[in-house]
Amino acid sequence: MPEVERRTIYEKSCCGRRAYSLPATDVPEVPLDELVPAGLRRAAPPRLPEVSELDLLRHFTHLSTLNFGVESGSYPLGSCTMKYNPKVNEVACRLEGFAGLHPYQPQALVQGALELMYELERWLAEIAGLARVTLQPAAGAHGELTGLLIMRASHQAQGRDPRRIIIPDTAHGTNPASVVMAGYEPVAVISDARGGVDLEALKPLLDDDLAGLMLTNPNTLGVFDENITEIARLVHEAGGLLYYDGANSNAVLGISRPGDMGFDVVHFNTHKTFSTPHGGGGPGAGPIAVRDTLAPFLPVPLVGKTEDGRFFFDDDRPQSIGKVRTFYGNFAVLVRAAAYIRGLGPDGLRRVSEMAVLNANYVMEGIKDLYEVPFERRCMHELVASAAPLKEHGVRALDVAKRLLDYGVHPPTTYFPLLVDEALMIEPTETESREDLDRLIEALRAVAAEAASDPQLLREAPLTMPVRRLDEAEAARHPVLRQRFPEDGESCA
Repeated sequence: MPEVERRTIYEKSCCGRRAYSLPATDVPEVPLDELVPAGLRRAAPPRLPEVSELDLLRHFTHLSTLNFGVESGSYPLGSCTMKYNPKVNEVACRLEGFAGLHPYQPQALVQGALELMYELERWLAEIAGLARVTLQPAAGAHGELTGLLIMRASHQAQGRDPRRIIIPDTAHGTNPASVVMAGYEPVAVISDARGGVDLEALKPLLDDDLAGLMLTNPNTLGVFDENITEIARLVHEAGGLLYYDGANSNAVLGISRPGDMGFDVVHFNTHKTFSTPHGGGGPGAGPIAVRDTLAPFLPVPLVGKTEDGRFFFDDDRPQSIGKVRTFYGNFAVLVRAAAYIRGLGPDGLRRVSEMAVLNANYVMEGIKDLYEVPFERRCMHELVASAAPLKEHGVRALDVAKRLLDYGVHPPTTYFPLLVDEALMIEPTETESREDLDRLIEALRAVAAEAASDPQLLREAPLTMPVRRLDEAEAARHPVLRQRFPEDGESCA
């Protein structure tokens, strides 16, 4: 970014300006050397930005207008399921009876919160088609690790110590990372011509060292694996367990259940499936559900219920893998998920998935004459198209993504899954209206037309954003992490 532009947008400091006014202290002042040991004190005060109150407000208001979210426009970021978060969920989690709780309060004083957790565990178990649930994991990847540790505990309880986990070539990147963190060895299996696991490639991998298979269904190609029950049979006969990455659960709510497919462990991404906040690095939730044979190994505590209707934390589980999260999970996120599920009910959850699948297929039909669709099947909640036909004009998937910004559309996921050349992974979700879908289709078609008529324009896009296309490698290697101040004698920006 040019120096003048950076100073104008971000670096507002000007000597002598203030945006605060503090009242005089009304308590006795304590000498600094009594508060902070000399060896820990700065030699000189830190230099902090100096701005007026109006400049400060204008600066952050301007930055807020640069943010793009699902409330700004279409956000078809494939696999991430960027659906709208209903505001009633936010109201629910801010109720004083929830927001004002302390994790060390006596259980007798938090019966409402415990009841919510108890019910949520059972709703998620029913949705998964499995027996028990833990709400502790703080995110989907954390749920993956927890599920793998439970699988290991189960094998060890049987006197086994297998070391290998099979992962399809369509897997999410967190899958092999979680496998390695859990102390296992990831082993890849290729996909067949229909986009599912290749059964003939799978069979030779089913040996005595098999701990399990980890996949999502529908997979990251956006298609449902038609052989899933046969895959489950083969893995179970070899002594392995099946792990379901719940990233794509938005496609199957109330329609099919992982437990019925043969999976033993399932994690849910509440931000993808049950409309809790997504992104920003903040708290999340990745509950996992397990089959009854794995329930003894779940983390402690679980929420129990006595015969007289009292709820309590159940720590008396001798085979548990222990805690995987401080306290009992990210409670406010769980309240949001519970509000979403209760608000929709069983029929509403099914409708969510039906609309998500319908919307994805509507977009696919609208663009498949211009963008290659590698698998000639109905997609599920997302579609994977390819920008490969545009390469004859010197245009790639990255150029398409950057140009879509100028049309007010958040780009889809690009270059994933890796087995699709110039991949564009598009997930409109169920919350987009037909008019929104038509605008998305029109934008994708317009960009394809520009690739033929003016390819240089696409290679330079975006053209209307606050900054033009960045050198992402340079930005990653040499980030500007410190405030820069005007030099002595230099005028303010």
